[in-house]
Amino acid sequence: MKVSLVGLPGSGKSTVGRQLARRLGVPFADSDHVIEQQLCCSIREYFEREGEDRFRDLEAAVLDDLTRHHQGVLATGGGAVLREANRSHLRARGHVVYLRSTPEEVFRRLRHDVNRPLLQVNDPLGRLRDLFAVRDPLYRATAHFVIETGRPSVARLVSMIMMQLELAGLVLPPAGATETAPPLS
Repeated sequence: MKVSLVGLPGSGKSTVGRQLARRLGVPFADSDHVIEQQLCCSIREYFEREGEDRFRDLEAAVLDDLTRHHQGVLATGGGAVLREANRSHLRARGHVVYLRSTPEEVFRRLRHDVNRPLLQVNDPLGRLRDLFAVRDPLYRATAHFVIETGRPSVARLVSMIMMQLELAGLVLPPAGATETAPPLS
């Protein structure tokens, strides 16, 4: 089973992805962590030193490899959908879940985070709104399922994803959870 999570930076892809993988009993991978392991430095450092285009080239190569070979849950970087090849690989090689968060929700979660290069600006909420305007249609076009993150707990989000996967016939419902119709009166 291959499930990839897409969404804005801070939408919960890594946190939800780890828990979803645990629930499904499959491996978890985070494309940003794979990239950092290959670089031997943080994405922020690389981004500052080499620029966004070079980073996106590397990200595309890593996503191509992960979508081909990783079996399990994959958390992607927030900008993974910016390139058509990435969107195509994600959608064709697995099932994509868009964790849809509003810019305001993400800002509330990330307002003190200094490790996200695209948010190190004077107006991070404005930047998130700009990112959302550009990326939301791309996330939607890539995704098989859209989950509104809102304020549910991580466990609740994982349950919502599991329900979508069950309804799509991709995973079996838990034992004893078979639905039976109520008797007719």
